[in-house]
Amino acid sequence: HAGGKFDSDSYAVSGGLHGVGISVVNALSHRLEAEIDHDGYHWSQTYKDAKPGKLVQGEPTKRTGTTIRFWADPEIFETTTYNFETVARRLQEMAFLNKGLTIVLTDERVSDTDVTDEVVSETAEAPKHADEEAPAPAHKVKTRTYHYPGGLEDFVKHINRTKQPIHNSVVSFTGKGTGHELEVAMQWNSGYSESVHTFANTINTHEGGTHEEGFRAALTTVVEVVMNHMHGQMDISYEFTGTGMLNDLATIVSVKVGEPQFEGH
Repeated sequence: HAGGKFDSDSYAVSGGLHGVGISVVNALSHRLEAEIDHDGYHWSQTYKDAKPGKLVQGEPTKRTGTTIRFWADPEIFETTTYNFETVARRLQEMAFLNKGLTIVLTDERVSDTDVTDEVVSETAEAPKHADEEAPAPAHKVKTRTYHYPGGLEDFVKHINRTKQPIHNSVVSFTGKGTGHELEVAMQWNSGYSESVHTFANTINTHEGGTHEEGFRAALTTVVEVVMNHMHGQMDISYEFTGTGMLNDLATIVSVKVGEPQFEGH
């Protein structure tokens, strides 16, 4: 494993699955180049068919950062041509989930005559999980920049951009404990479709999980308690179902845990 997440002194919580990302990419690539600015120097190393070459210490530098280039092995994958819109949607999700992060996506495969630069606005297509079929892009772009200072609140506004919100402000809150963090944003709208998106360590858990089950149960309980308290003197009792509560609600639930358990991994 190459991931720093296995060192408890490095990260309390980190994104991704099990810290094997770069190792797997290297194993599935016929070539990989790594350049790292660290400890006052520029370091570089090239891997061919997953085998490491010489580690080269370059010039002194005050910069820090990492650049990874890889060429997927065509003998393993049926196609090594990546769909721009599929990558763009995933990176937009990452920008929403990491408040204040700026992500710049550049496609150098298009010719100069086809290039346009754009900063993605709130009118862009709502992100989906990466394995969905991507629509044909309306035009080719070279660069897209994603930056959302509001984080999950911006995500909810993005989802509701074509709907009519019932209340102006997005309801949001955060929680933090030993080895875990929670962030929730939600806003009711005048639609009749459920729009609940959940994430664990920035991974789209579109099949649900305990974090989604907990949110649904807690929201139903809280609203029921508040409504019955408000109407207690009128001798009126309310009983809600989780399904009915979420019919017109846009919600993002993001949890970050130290040791996530993903089904199938």
